[in-house]
Amino acid sequence: VHFVESGGDLVQPGGSLRLSCAASGFTLAYYTIGWFRQAPGKEREGVSCDSSSDGVTYYADSVKGRFTISRDNTKSTVYLQMNNLKPEDTAVYYCAVTLPITSAQEMCVRNITSGSWGQGTQVIVSS
Repeated sequence: VHFVESGGDLVQPGGSLRLSCAASGFTLAYYTIGWFRQAPGKEREGVSCDSSSDGVTYYADSVKGRFTISRDNTKSTVYLQMNNLKPEDTAVYYCAVTLPITSAQEMCVRNITSGSWGQGTQVIVSS
């Protein structure tokens, strides 16, 4: 299992970014996937997760209505569209995978992941 995240940048409050995560070593279509983030001095938290088994998507309350997770199984790539960014969104963003038996909410809320983490991509929201 291998992930390469990209798309992070310095952006002003209210701006948008689209993160990408290229996954390899497994068949993306079969697994629950998610985006996590870790801000300085804070624990890693689940931002958005997507279940392959039932199509259910979970969003943390802090990003609901602003972020959208999607996947292109043919390209084995996961995306996170982030709109109306806020300074509190500043963090390193990571993607992760877990077994399909795990729901999107479980993955994000309980931090249930499989395999190793990628290097992440840095998002800084600042004026």
